[in-house]
Amino acid sequence: MAWQRAPHRQPDPELTNTSRPAPTFALAMNIAVLKSKVHRAVITEANLHYVGSLTLDEDLMEAANMIENEKVQVVNVNNGERLDTYLIKGKRGSGVCCLNGPAARKGMAGDVVVIISYCSLPFDEAKTFKPWIVFPKEGNKL
Repeated sequence: MAWQRAPHRQPDPELTNTSRPAPTFALAMNIAVLKSKVHRAVITEANLHYVGSLTLDEDLMEAANMIENEKVQVVNVNNGERLDTYLIKGKRGSGVCCLNGPAARKGMAGDVVVIISYCSLPFDEAKTFKPWIVFPKEGNKL
């Protein structure tokens, strides 16, 4: 079967009219924005045989305004892997950053990761929202 181009259609003027006012639902629209980020933490361990999640030092969680069981995205700088999981509170001051369960396949000790959480805000509020961003020092210390 030969490839065929779809027949050309003229755009609907009702859909392309830019002089119309914005729809009213836009006023109530929420969008997802960056809430918190731990930028360049180092994975301290990967534990394949554990219920899945990310264990993170409670000091880092608190500084980034993150809570236990919060959904996070983990981005591995070393290999480009991305995963969504949730947080487990690690021992305060320990510097722990441990990939657990299947997430352990996405990185290993020594890999640098960015841990991100998002929130949903009304559009106008999102324009001025300032996220919490933490830059850990050596050993995942504040």
